[in-house]
Amino acid sequence: MRKIAIVTDSNSGITQDEGRSLGVFVLPMPFYINEVMYLEGITLSQDEFYERLQKDETISTSQPSPGEVCGMWDNLLKEYDEIVHIPMSSGLSASCETAMGLARDYDGKVQVVDNQRISVTQRQSVLDAIALAEAGKNASEIREILEAEKLESSIYITLETLKYLKKGGRITPAAAAIGTVLNLKPVLQIQGDKLDAYSKVRGKKQAKRVMLKAMKEDMDTRFAEYVKKGEMCLQMAYTGNKEEAEEFKKEVQEMFPELEIHMDPLSLSVACHIGHGALAVACSKKVTV
Repeated sequence: MRKIAIVTDSNSGITQDEGRSLGVFVLPMPFYINEVMYLEGITLSQDEFYERLQKDETISTSQPSPGEVCGMWDNLLKEYDEIVHIPMSSGLSASCETAMGLARDYDGKVQVVDNQRISVTQRQSVLDAIALAEAGKNASEIREILEAEKLESSIYITLETLKYLKKGGRITPAAAAIGTVLNLKPVLQIQGDKLDAYSKVRGKKQAKRVMLKAMKEDMDTRFAEYVKKGEMCLQMAYTGNKEEAEEFKKEVQEMFPELEIHMDPLSLSVACHIGHGALAVACSKKVTV
């Protein structure tokens, strides 16, 4: 059986410590704060990130350099036969496309998966890849299976503030001002490769209701067959507001008592575009081996 290394990035929510315990390798995503580079989970913690964000410091996202990516692959190929590399969705970052370009020089030994996942759904892809590798699948087969099931996931997110959507040019300053006065909370969705608007409601309480209803509808329609077979995983994420997220988790659990919920802080690459206080509920189908 071929020895396969599973690589992902910190957008998956998998920390360096968790990566070691799972036996996977995690590329830290770089950030620039006031033009100084930091690495997620290594030189920049979640708490430090939100402190800097709330001080309105200049924060921009980046991607691992080709040298870092290839350096990790080269080291791993001294010990492993093949690599499955699972970056965040190509629709949300250029890091996937960059990795695919770099992999062309590795004669098929590096398979880059573009299965359009982020955060907790990306984490599930990593767990699926581990299971497939343990079942004897080679790197190419693992990539094909994960990409074939890329649309079998769903994410809904609500925000505390419209400030960062305005900053990123996703809404106009006028719309942000009106939304703030009216206490409008957008509900965004990730279905496949894009972050899109789903709904706009008054207040966080109503936004949570909308997300729960949307997730219930997905489970009862799109994913009904997988739910019946016990193949759906329920997940949650948040940006710096763990206490609020734990409270919301109780509501989600009440609606889906039969499912275990995995919850992580949302990756900083997404957090810097939506700000502190966001809540997300997600689901993804796990691969059956």
